[in-house]
Amino acid sequence: MPSAENNNLVEVKDLKVYFMTRQGPAQAVDNVSFSIKKNDTLGLIGESGCGKTTTAMSIMRLVKPPGQIVDGSIRYTGQNIIPMSDEEIRQIRGKEISIVRQEAQNALNPVSTIGKQITEMIHEHGSIAKETAFFRARKQLDMVGIDDNRIKSYPHEFSGGMKQRVMVAIATACNPKFLILDEPTTGLDVIVQRQILSMLRHLKKKLDLTAVLISHDLSVVAETCDRVAVMYAGKIMEESDTVSLYQNPLHPYSKALIGAYPSLTGEQKLLKSIPGAPPSLINPPPGCRFAPRCELAQNICTKEESAVKVINGRKVACHMVK
Repeated sequence: MPSAENNNLVEVKDLKVYFMTRQGPAQAVDNVSFSIKKNDTLGLIGESGCGKTTTAMSIMRLVKPPGQIVDGSIRYTGQNIIPMSDEEIRQIRGKEISIVRQEAQNALNPVSTIGKQITEMIHEHGSIAKETAFFRARKQLDMVGIDDNRIKSYPHEFSGGMKQRVMVAIATACNPKFLILDEPTTGLDVIVQRQILSMLRHLKKKLDLTAVLISHDLSVVAETCDRVAVMYAGKIMEESDTVSLYQNPLHPYSKALIGAYPSLTGEQKLLKSIPGAPPSLINPPPGCRFAPRCELAQNICTKEESAVKVINGRKVACHMVK
């Protein structure tokens, strides 16, 4: 179990996840470390391909070949899940740690009723009578704001927002302690997004959940997360409490991300795109991986990777931050 001192439910340390290619290993996640306290929500932000989803999939041991976890540890309630057998991890996955995937349209089985898909999750993690499982499935639908009379409906009979609610109902059917939210509002209109986020906040409190949220939408992260980790090219550039990061980002990449997003409060500003593109993860540049795109980069930045500095409880990997 996590110690009373740090109260961390999940601890990721020096995690490396590589995808084996003919050209060499692509370092999708390279030496990543973070922890998530019980009942907190950690946001993972960054450009596409920076390693956010791969990091989250690693926590569920769902990285498939040619990807593989090559080093590091992932501790859930103090236990390292990386060396666990397939059977051991199946006892945790879905029951203790669960996921709400993006694109519910593709994640749901189109030829199976909503009720059957929820009850299958319940049956997988316990010997429960059919009537009891069906009753619990109805309760799950009601909990996410869907009339339980729709339990025999098929996915094509639901709107995008309702499908996403069903995904949440399936993910929380076994009362997990840790929930991974992978772009849960992608493709939904603004009004439905707000409804989904409101529902997730309610469920987090009701079910005593700890969570990690992956999103490109900085406003969603600002509304939902206690802390934020900024990822770039397989590495964490900065980790901070949400308010401090948005008000005063330390790493140049964090500043560039926030500068490229419409202002969440106050006056509107001219948006500034980030020049260039993320590097190849097969042959990443030496030193800081953001250096080729960074306006503040100095000679040392292109040669040596910065050690992680801790400043007022915030972590940042940058030579230029003092």
